[in-house]
Amino acid sequence: MTESSEYVVVGAGLAGAATAWQLAAQGHNVTILERSVPAAHDGSSHGSARIFRYAYPDEFYTRAVQESKVLWDELDQASGLELITPFGAVDYGPERQPEQLARVLAGAGVEHELLGAAEARERWPQFSFDTPVLWHPGAGVIDAESSVNAMVDQAVKHGATLLTGWNVARVERQGSGYRVHSAAGEVIDAGNVIIGAGGWLPSLLGQLDLPAGFLAALPEITVRQEQAFHFRYRDPDGAAAWPTFIHKSAAIQTYGLPGGRDAGFAGQKVAEYNGGGLIPSAAEQSGLVDPDNRRRVVDYVQKYLPGLDPEPYAETTCLFTNTPNEDFLIDRAEGITVLSPCSGHGAKFAPLIGQWAAGLATGAGDVPARFRPATARIGTP
Repeated sequence: MTESSEYVVVGAGLAGAATAWQLAAQGHNVTILERSVPAAHDGSSHGSARIFRYAYPDEFYTRAVQESKVLWDELDQASGLELITPFGAVDYGPERQPEQLARVLAGAGVEHELLGAAEARERWPQFSFDTPVLWHPGAGVIDAESSVNAMVDQAVKHGATLLTGWNVARVERQGSGYRVHSAAGEVIDAGNVIIGAGGWLPSLLGQLDLPAGFLAALPEITVRQEQAFHFRYRDPDGAAAWPTFIHKSAAIQTYGLPGGRDAGFAGQKVAEYNGGGLIPSAAEQSGLVDPDNRRRVVDYVQKYLPGLDPEPYAETTCLFTNTPNEDFLIDRAEGITVLSPCSGHGAKFAPLIGQWAAGLATGAGDVPARFRPATARIGTP
């Protein structure tokens, strides 16, 4: 007998887990299908270190972070965990426009300071700042893997079923709903399907039985194999003084954050934003670090981060799945909701993305129009 579920969520990364949590908490019958395990190490939601920040040049996103934080607090309370560790954040560089960020934070009522470069260097001598610096203490670090597991646990607590090792191969129309097939020949029937497949989305899109017009109207989705490097603190006793950072110049955009347990709590995780090579989908990732990328990041650390030993002691790869304008994709055609990608900055919004996606899938809520580009182009609800 074929199993069935009112809502099937494909993918137990941050976005899928959050959607399953929201749907199950609303009393819906939910099944989560995960090709490996939740927060799998070859996906986009593994590890202990993602930046949580309010600083965006677009007020829409800053307001959305505020909404998301309310849901993070609910998850903390439900799970008994502290999933965001406060470290604060510094933003700087000529292309980062800290003054504009400060104006947005002021308009949203977010605590912040705008400091001159010399004043900022005095406060954080481990940095070589080259422009004014925005500081906002409400930023921090998300434990991504623990967050995924907490959201899956909450979904299961509310009655959801988690199936691991379930690699979705295709989805086809079946009566008024859908039939989901695995690569191993398993089958489950669904009234509605939510696809949170991350870097696997490009290779899966053509197997979802979506209307041709909807598929054609989707934005280009690209996957990059990013690299991140961990550098030891020169002063191990001063580790707590390290904030997260984003530095953007014409030459390079970098970000960094305390590496947490991923790096044995011994150093800062530093990476070049969208510095990795393009791959067709997550299935084609090699897991190999690009030596040119390593060299660029090491050169950056030597120039701008004197508080770090410039020789990386650990390194890894991860996946960024991007849209051209870095907006999220949360759109729906008939009974299929496409939930991804998050363009490298979605982790902080995970509970809110789940709330938006659940509302769209059930019809009880809607998604900001900017995240429904295919619907906007073809003009169908």
